[in-house]
Amino acid sequence: MKTARRTSPLLVTTVIVGLVLSASVVFAKDAHKPITRELIKLVESSPEIGSMLEASIAGARAANPDPATNPVQTLQEYYDFIDRAVELLPQDIVQGPVGSVRDQMLQGICYFYFLVGQPLPALEGKGLYRNTIQYYPPFSAWLRSFADAWGAYLDTEESWGDAAYQHVRNDPMFSMNKGWYESPERWKTFNQFFSRHLSSPAARPIASPEDPAVIVSPADAVPQGAWPIDGNSRIQVEGGLKVKLATYYSVKELLGEDSPYKDAFANGVLTHTFLNVNDYHRYHFAVGGTVKESEVISQNVALEVAWSKDQGKYVPLDLTGWQFTQTRGCVVVDAGEFGLVALVPMGMAQVSSVNFEKNIQVGSRHNKGDMLGYFLFGGSDFVMLFQDRSGFEITAPFEHRFVPRTGSDHVRKEATYQHILMGEEYGVMKGQAK
Repeated sequence: MKTARRTSPLLVTTVIVGLVLSASVVFAKDAHKPITRELIKLVESSPEIGSMLEASIAGARAANPDPATNPVQTLQEYYDFIDRAVELLPQDIVQGPVGSVRDQMLQGICYFYFLVGQPLPALEGKGLYRNTIQYYPPFSAWLRSFADAWGAYLDTEESWGDAAYQHVRNDPMFSMNKGWYESPERWKTFNQFFSRHLSSPAARPIASPEDPAVIVSPADAVPQGAWPIDGNSRIQVEGGLKVKLATYYSVKELLGEDSPYKDAFANGVLTHTFLNVNDYHRYHFAVGGTVKESEVISQNVALEVAWSKDQGKYVPLDLTGWQFTQTRGCVVVDAGEFGLVALVPMGMAQVSSVNFEKNIQVGSRHNKGDMLGYFLFGGSDFVMLFQDRSGFEITAPFEHRFVPRTGSDHVRKEATYQHILMGEEYGVMKGQAK
């Protein structure tokens, strides 16, 4: 994401309090919303989950003890928070005098996962991506149920209206005044707005459309970098599986053990790019070619978040690794002389479902820039895998930004990639000897 200026705690207070407060305090279990009752039933049937959830809430309180920006202090308050969040109008998050709509939406999402993203000793050594309850399968399944329940609400007309549209229209981060998007009259629900179409292909010109060697960005997003895949189909990244003092993630896990292409990217390259909540959330083919495989893998719906005391806000951490356990799609494309390319859209955080267009079928042929699918509400990520023969190199432009150190209140300056639009050049395939 782009460099963020220091955010007033008032912004976070407005966002979080707006999520937590309800008309009255609900005490009776039966008075809770169905999704909350589902969680209460899970806690009652598995007391260890209740203990871990309370421990995570306590860890969040230790990381950020300010009740103004972290108002959920108890398990009962968490239940009340869920009651409100599941029928939250996204525009409710934007009440307050400071901050953009984009920033306030993002703060609401981050706070949800901050509460369930604290390290827990009880989950160490369990083989999870990280020892936090959001990755613990019984609780992770409930998180997906919550995402589905909130997504169903955001598919209703109650989740949208002129006031909501004016909020995003007046926030320049959403670029509503550039003529990029279809008529807003088409948006009857929040999810229709979020998965909005372009006004025409001219809104996102495709770089070098006749040159198959040029890779274009599959979405409006910030590239995160590129990592080599070794001969055993593993990439070495911080936080992966420890193998002889190194850490790895297996591409086989990413594509699925049943994929015939799970070993096809050995000695190749992995790259991924991050979409923020304000970005155009339809994704496109980064290369042209023939579809060899198309799958959706349903797993976690999670988000890594840190509280930055220096910035006074919650910060999403788009690390490399969580993608291997996340709900995701996978389309493998035969790009001809450059070999196979895997296009892997990643659902990230709440209600970020992964959807492919109906014409995406094994054997179908598509051009670079053609529509591939879309996400619904939430930040998202897009992974691409290239074979060794492609000679892939990322060419997206750099900028400098200040980012928080993981687990720290401090920030560091680092070079990162600029935000680019779908269709702009992302990288090139120079080719290698087969």
